[in-house]
Amino acid sequence: QVQLVESGGGLVQAGGSLRLSCAASARTFSNYAMGWFRQAPEKEREFVAGVNWRGTTYYVDSVKGRFTISRDNAKNTMYLQMNSLKPEDTAVYYCAARDVQIPFVLTTEARYDSWGQGTQVTVSS
Repeated sequence: QVQLVESGGGLVQAGGSLRLSCAASARTFSNYAMGWFRQAPEKEREFVAGVNWRGTTYYVDSVKGRFTISRDNAKNTMYLQMNSLKPEDTAVYYCAARDVQIPFVLTTEARYDSWGQGTQVTVSS
């Protein structure tokens, strides 16, 4: 397992932008499958976006065209650029990781074995 630390959350008005970061302690970060999940109040945690070790990305439909996931292997960091934010994007955002080299993106919680502590994103209307 690897230690993950999210940052970049905050309060923003609808239509605004935020960039989340997830710093990983892994020595071989480039080998990791990474993902972003979120959990809104009284709702289950849901997949938002993921990137595999080769840089292939995948998004949940509700964020396509607004969010962009990326990774900087030299900095051991994954990002989530969130534009055109909506009140329904309000949630605690978690990053997740797994040391696995596969040609597709992991989209379910059970497939990841390392999690960050979460960062709050609040979008006001």
